[in-house]
Amino acid sequence: MNSFVKTYALLLVAIIAETLATSSLNASKQFTRLLPTLGAIAGYLVSFYTLSHVLKSMPVGIAYAIWCALGIVLISIIGVVYFKQHLDLPAYIGLGFIVAGVIIINVFSGAVKH
Repeated sequence: MNSFVKTYALLLVAIIAETLATSSLNASKQFTRLLPTLGAIAGYLVSFYTLSHVLKSMPVGIAYAIWCALGIVLISIIGVVYFKQHLDLPAYIGLGFIVAGVIIINVFSGAVKH
């Protein structure tokens, strides 16, 4: 596996782990439920560990921007689907701008080595 693919694969693992951890954090009911609490802790540990490896080959600002942006979109989807939270049109438009920002960074920025 080449370095570029490995870096993005690890970043994707970090994003998914963080998203699952945040979902577990919400389900833990302020750390009063054991399994979701343990899931949150485990998810954040996996997320930060894999993100630390991403930072070996990607600038921290770019990695964090992608990590945060995709995490925001994924956790918003989980909130709507699983936790039955409602978003309005401006929220969806804002999420679209976040996705557009990640695309612009990855396609046009010289800070990301392809």
